[in-house]
Amino acid sequence: MKIFNNTTNVSTITGFILLGFPCSKESQNLLFVLFSIVYLLTLLGNGSIICAVRWDQRLHTPMYILLANFSFLEISYVTSTVPNMLANFLSENKVISFSGCFLQFYFFFSLGSTECFFLAVMAFDRYLAICQPLHYATIMTGRLCRNLVANCWVFGFLWFLIPIIIISQMSFCGSRIIDHFLCDPGPLLALTCKREAVIELVFSILSPLPLIIPFFFIMGSYTLVLNAVLKVPSAAGRRKAFSTCGSHLAVVSLFYGSVLVMYGSPTSVHEAGMQKIVTLVYSVLTPLVNPVIYSLRNRDMKRALKKILVT
Repeated sequence: MKIFNNTTNVSTITGFILLGFPCSKESQNLLFVLFSIVYLLTLLGNGSIICAVRWDQRLHTPMYILLANFSFLEISYVTSTVPNMLANFLSENKVISFSGCFLQFYFFFSLGSTECFFLAVMAFDRYLAICQPLHYATIMTGRLCRNLVANCWVFGFLWFLIPIIIISQMSFCGSRIIDHFLCDPGPLLALTCKREAVIELVFSILSPLPLIIPFFFIMGSYTLVLNAVLKVPSAAGRRKAFSTCGSHLAVVSLFYGSVLVMYGSPTSVHEAGMQKIVTLVYSVLTPLVNPVIYSLRNRDMKRALKKILVT
């Protein structure tokens, strides 16, 4: 991979520079402490849900198995960016190697795609539980649950493999500075020597699909759920049905709201500051608050978490 400084001088790229959050050294140290705390709380919160589902027999149901896998996904997702961001806060040169940049690119987007698929599967689970309660146990078997989990991971990690390989073979000219805290496609593609129409078309077609397809599936599932809930005669029954979906809808809204702003239009141009803020919301804030959202109104989960804390 080459970087072209001018028409006659060619030098080999050894890495990119992630600007991150340019500010004074004192502010960098403060951000390091802040994001370290956020990262540890994210690990603790999602890890607690995994342990609760693992150790409490009452939570060995498809809904909680999906939730435990989702929590593991959130730990992986935040780990794909935050440790490198923390290292950059303490680094003078803020360099990430070429291979390291594209590995982060691959894992970040693959895990993001996997999260979209998981949210769709969790919506499907809630649809079955509310709209097909008598057939739920026979449809959502342990085998189907395991297959759905496996397919989420497989499709998530296969989806961006070819586009990222293609982009990694492109040549990059001039500055190697990426005005972001991770290797995001927008700032990265801005460094390419010339615009490749075919590559941009392939990427612009493939990149929104893991967002759009699960999103419409989720909306369709919850449309059917809402229709079924409104037919419940008692107010208490409707509240109970809504409470089982409220946590998932809150997570979907937080994640998709920020991601669609960022990647709803792959060719759109966002200011660097806005890119960083929106990316922080879905890549750092969402994994942090998800354990709180899922345990806040769930008595079974709160009971299991209290049991872990006591023991």
